[in-house]
Amino acid sequence: MALTRPVSANIEGNLKLAPSRENTDAIIACKTMTRVTHRAALGDIGNKVFKMTIDASKKPVKKEIIQAAKGRTLQKNKATSSLKSADIEIYRDKEPAVIVEVLPTFKTEPTLPECEPVLSAPAPMDISDDKPDAFSRALLTVEDIDANDRDNPQLVSEYVNDIYSYMRILEAKHFVKRNYLEGREVTGKMRAILIDWLCQVHHRFHLLQETLYLTVSIIDRYLQVKQVSKNKLQLVGVTAMLVASKYEEMYAPEVADFVYITDNAYSKADIRDMERDILRSLEFSFGKPLCLHFLRRNSKAGQVDAMKHTLAKYLMELTIVEYDMVQYLPSQIAAAALCLSMKVLDSSQWNDTLSHYSTYTEKDLLPIQQKLAHLVVKAENSKLTAVRTKYSSSKFMKISTAAELKSPALLELAAAASS
Repeated sequence: MALTRPVSANIEGNLKLAPSRENTDAIIACKTMTRVTHRAALGDIGNKVFKMTIDASKKPVKKEIIQAAKGRTLQKNKATSSLKSADIEIYRDKEPAVIVEVLPTFKTEPTLPECEPVLSAPAPMDISDDKPDAFSRALLTVEDIDANDRDNPQLVSEYVNDIYSYMRILEAKHFVKRNYLEGREVTGKMRAILIDWLCQVHHRFHLLQETLYLTVSIIDRYLQVKQVSKNKLQLVGVTAMLVASKYEEMYAPEVADFVYITDNAYSKADIRDMERDILRSLEFSFGKPLCLHFLRRNSKAGQVDAMKHTLAKYLMELTIVEYDMVQYLPSQIAAAALCLSMKVLDSSQWNDTLSHYSTYTEKDLLPIQQKLAHLVVKAENSKLTAVRTKYSSSKFMKISTAAELKSPALLELAAAASS
């Protein structure tokens, strides 16, 4: 490898040449135009040399001086890089020498570097029908759900798949561990009571759906890394909703509103102190994707109607109260909720398009579907009624009281979860 500096810096008349590294004649021709008083060699050590000389009595060096004008070639001893001094001529008063580093070789024939692969003709692509992975075979039944969105810049159809791929990375990064409250003063039952109450607060403040899901996400992530006493659990809940409102809402409730809703159990200063602690503990990171984000994408892929979409939302909201569901990713819950909704309402199939865009097959979602069905049956006799009461209103198509929720298909799945 040639130890050379950029040519344009030393050439008279600012002539710039860019010789190829493998073209030795071009390098020498370029160097003969230079006029250098001294140059840096062995830059890592810091030596300064004015002329290169070789003393045959000393230990041979792995440097060779290539002479262009005479056209002589270098000679080596067997299996060494020693130079015969008779074949070396140095230009002392003329052009500066070009120093090239030569590694010792043990073969007379040139060989390719080991890092450079030998190119070969590519194998022909197998597109036969009898192969399970034939060309484009896997995508033949997948519909491009963004084909009609090219002219709508708000739907960013060119980037939407990359965006959802990144969201799946984020949800895995900010996951919640199973049984993270084990050995703590706060129990899973206390958490369920808190979130059921927060569902009522959320409904009373008329906040966005995203705010509720983000509130629960903040609570779980904070309790996972912080030890909290049970008398401060409600403070964590209202403060988490305050932070989520600032993140999602255009007009967030004031601190005084949360003081009032807790019946003055905590002061404004208490909420502000807890807010600072939550922000520090979670490192100001609240971008974890929510179930709603994935459900909307899946509903578009499945071309479902409002009834199926609303039932899926009801199933997802039942999971936020349940402590045993905290370990599942939002994308898993969203896909399983829609799959169960389609199965219960009209026995629709989870097709290839839904599997492609959700990244889950129906078989992958079966264990979560069983747990969701169990939650539906459990909600009828549960003391925590906020979610079921909310979805019994006409605004949500009274979906929690639908007769399909007592269908044999759902009851069978629920029985499989409890067994």
